Amino acid sequence: MGRHIRRSTHPEIIRAACCGRHANWHVNNLKANEMTIEAGNVTKGVTTNDKPRRLRLGMVGGGEGAFIGAVHRIALRLDDHYELVAGALSADAARSHRSGAALGLDPHRVYASYQDMAQAEHQRPDPIDAVVIVTPNHMHAPVAEVFLRAGFHVICDKPLTTTLAQAVALRDLARTCGRVFCVTHNYTGYPLMRHAREMVATGVLGDIRLVQVEYPQEWLAEPIEQTGQKQAEWRTDPARSGAGGCLGDIGTHAYNLADFVTGLKLDQLCAELTTFVPGRRLDDNVNMLLRYQGGARGMLWASQVAPGHENGLRLRVYGTLGGVEWVQAEPNVLIHSPLNESRRLITRGSTAACAAAARVTRIPSGHPEGYLEGFANIYTEAALAIRAVNAGRPIPAEVHFPTMDDGVKGMAFIEAAVKSSAAGAVWVTPDFV
Repeated sequence: MGRHIRRSTHPEIIRAACCGRHANWHVNNLKANEMTIEAGNVTKGVTTNDKPRRLRLGMVGGGEGAFIGAVHRIALRLDDHYELVAGALSADAARSHRSGAALGLDPHRVYASYQDMAQAEHQRPDPIDAVVIVTPNHMHAPVAEVFLRAGFHVICDKPLTTTLAQAVALRDLARTCGRVFCVTHNYTGYPLMRHAREMVATGVLGDIRLVQVEYPQEWLAEPIEQTGQKQAEWRTDPARSGAGGCLGDIGTHAYNLADFVTGLKLDQLCAELTTFVPGRRLDDNVNMLLRYQGGARGMLWASQVAPGHENGLRLRVYGTLGGVEWVQAEPNVLIHSPLNESRRLITRGSTAACAAAARVTRIPSGHPEGYLEGFANIYTEAALAIRAVNAGRPIPAEVHFPTMDDGVKGMAFIEAAVKSSAAGAVWVTPDFV
């Protein structure tokens, strides 16, 4: 990033420089993001009766006992762009059908396998528009490939695959098929992360020098995978999780969020992956130094053995003109620290928040929006992209969601970190292909 003229100290000028908007944004934002409710349909930002039909979704994985499947189902319904109509919800056919019945799905559209689902839906007069993949990591690539080849759009949990080679092959296939492929790095959906991104892009922080990101949890501080705990069991199994444990599960979220906000290209990393819990087969703690192109330096810490931390995602970015800090547990507040000035609080939905944040804000300031709403923003952005592609139109420029390219970068990040740690924490250049 080039040098920037020192900013004004006047708050309104600062906000305008960041967001390129006028002072009466708040009123206009509330009008633009009006939730129109008619005939049981809720559509964000739509003020016409001519509403498109809901997109039909199928889901692979996410049946009984799965945590993230339920989260996806809540998020996809929130803005009413989708309806879940089909599923292969478990590799166990009986469990899949029990799960489908519990969700009120047509039993004829609850399938024993994802292969059966892709074939049957392809032949229906009312097929699904897209598939949601919420399986353990090792199934992401094979499921996505089958549905891409059948002509469906894909929304897939992260990490994209278990190897970089798989990710690149899948990316090439998605490009050939011309389908939308969304990877649910959902933290990029928070409004204030959109605001922070605009602050970096427009030079409000100056030239970026430091990037600090961390994601600590405590839930794997004991060997609960040995008790049969389903979520822990597959996440600590290299055959199902891939080469990274904590690294792939939450370290990729931390890397992706820093990448999204700063726009900096990672040049090298130096990683130490540690397994603290005896008998565990994958890492449960990650310490990493980062070197970015242009000279910025960073640190990344991810841990699943840190008592007292529930879901402690935190991002701090510092430049020559100031810094920003955001904590996922308090997602409606962004701290802006201009150089040589007092810290300022930017709150979601307020007049201080920019237009990019306003696009994905539903309600006025003081009414908290959190994890489910941020997740829903990714689904809504994906819906806008799918509708555009289906209609033969370009995806609107303002629409942002994690794509196949982000998924590939995540896999390159994982493989570089594993390589670095295995060699004794040496500097490695990720293979961003």
